[in-house]
Amino acid sequence: MIANVRWHDALRDAAQRGERAVLVSVGSASGSTPREAGASMVVSAGALAGTIGGGHLEYEAIRIARAALADGATPATWAVRFPLAARLGQCCGGVATLVFASVDPCARGWLDVVAGCQRAATPCAVVGRLGPGAARLVVTLDDARGTLGDAALESAAVGEARARLARPDGGSGLVGAAGAALFVHVLRPTAFHVHVFGNGHVGRALVHVLGALPAEVAWVDTREHDFPADVPDNCEVVATDDPASEVASAPRGACVVVLTHSHALDFDIVEAALARDDLRYVGLIGSTSKRTQFERRLAQRGLPPEALARVTCPIGAGLRGKEPGVIAVAVAAELLALREAGVAGAGHTAGVRATAPIGARMRALRPRPDPP
Repeated sequence: MIANVRWHDALRDAAQRGERAVLVSVGSASGSTPREAGASMVVSAGALAGTIGGGHLEYEAIRIARAALADGATPATWAVRFPLAARLGQCCGGVATLVFASVDPCARGWLDVVAGCQRAATPCAVVGRLGPGAARLVVTLDDARGTLGDAALESAAVGEARARLARPDGGSGLVGAAGAALFVHVLRPTAFHVHVFGNGHVGRALVHVLGALPAEVAWVDTREHDFPADVPDNCEVVATDDPASEVASAPRGACVVVLTHSHALDFDIVEAALARDDLRYVGLIGSTSKRTQFERRLAQRGLPPEALARVTCPIGAGLRGKEPGVIAVAVAAELLALREAGVAGAGHTAGVRATAPIGARMRALRPRPDPP
């Protein structure tokens, strides 16, 4: 199973292989449930991608999906309600309604539209009608592609989808519109971009941890042959003679983590990062003494104190262990804290400066000695 993969990418991969698959999504959730509405997984005859929370609910969903694939029925979308305690014996006690959608290779059309929205960082909603058929409507705030086969239904679907997209908290859900039952699947592009500089032990451990998270990772180093052969699906490897120049490619609001084998290279990357005022996090591996040295040199280059305060160093100091995996987990926790707080969702300067208190609180727990 691949737990951290976008469902539309998994469906496109299946379509390219000429395979049928079933998209299983949480259509609604009340009470205590493993996942929220919109959580999805893709089930094919021999593979799984994504997760709706594991446990008996996911096991039963896989069984139902594979039974539908084995049956060979024409594409359809249907919903199944699961009282978790009464039906599955799960202690959560809530109620989850799952939406099953069988998808064949002909779905490449609307899947390509979704992929285009993701590349352009455009929020969109995929609307499907419960019942027979494979028709889908992909809606953005200013466009709609595809069809549901009924003009009145499409008008209602577009209105419902845009109302959800217009609200920051508007999410996926089952709705009734124009006498039909619809599932509106809202997709908002991730704002969690991480540039990891350095492919040593800590860099490898951090990229591995980030591979289990909804992040877009760029992994940068000069040592091309030191990258492992197998990297997480959400990671792009960048081998370059000039890592500092890659800072410019980080999108607004990105996190930059500096862990290279060279203090000189670390300095160049940090200096390039501080030349921008729209990064969410600038983290540097090392100790308080390394931070002091960098601050002195950066001040000599003319950087003001408020710019220097944006550097978190040491990184991951909230845990006592010095093993690469421990540091990686602690750094990932710092990044997730920023993401959850939403301090720089739009990548603005105020959000960047808010990173300093988080780093300061963690640094106060335990300074990390300089690496040898």
